Amino acid sequence: MAKRPPCVAGRFYPGDAASLKKTIDSFLVPGMIAGPAVSIIAPHAGYIYSGAVAGAVYSAVKIPDTVVLIGPNHTGLGEQVSVMDSGVWEIPTGTVEVNAEISDLILESDLFTADKAAHMMEHSLEVQLPFIKARNAKTTIVPITVMHADSSLCAALGEALADAIKKYEKPVLIIVSSDMNHYETEARTRAKDKLALERVLKLDADGLLRVTRNKDITMCGVIPASIAINASRLLGAKEATLVKYSTSGETSGDFHQVVGYAGVVIQ
Repeated sequence: MAKRPPCVAGRFYPGDAASLKKTIDSFLVPGMIAGPAVSIIAPHAGYIYSGAVAGAVYSAVKIPDTVVLIGPNHTGLGEQVSVMDSGVWEIPTGTVEVNAEISDLILESDLFTADKAAHMMEHSLEVQLPFIKARNAKTTIVPITVMHADSSLCAALGEALADAIKKYEKPVLIIVSSDMNHYETEARTRAKDKLALERVLKLDADGLLRVTRNKDITMCGVIPASIAINASRLLGAKEATLVKYSTSGETSGDFHQVVGYAGVVIQ
């Protein structure tokens, strides 16, 4: 079985098992009641900046044995909508297997392409795995990365994803990997992220695409979020909750160029 070695261990998160486990444990919220969810949005920056937000949202939901991961393609490698349909992802705390069964169901739609190249050097999905594994060691994944897509393609991808999940007939959580606005002042980033999150919390996929475009909000996972919102509505989701929000400035002390991070639960 093909192995996908970690590409950002030791940079975005600790590179040895003991340190990584300790770090994840420090970010998970003890005593938080974990409920069922259709999808979540979690950040993918270095843990020093976004780990507390990720820990909060992962603490708020039950992680089933199957997770569909959707993130932006930062590298430009591979296909426009790339599904890694087999193999094992390695992280310092163990391995996470790709779920070939649901991958095949997703690939029944020709909107998705089986491709490994997009995933080998992409960090957006990898940084989710230590949190996922800490919350459910048995979880299997479907890694999907997406380049640009308009609202009609996001809707079609969301519908195809929802259809595959319905056919799978087992619990599935969709996890969107996304940071929020990038490299503006604290005040501007918070104002812009508020506009984007208003659309997310209303489960308004088209509105999210529109406001990020019209207001120049550099939410890197806006396409994955739009796809997931479309899929979640078709899977019965009725509401969304903002679990935690912060910016990099709260860690770095630099409030002139910050990145926003949001943890959202859709159920």
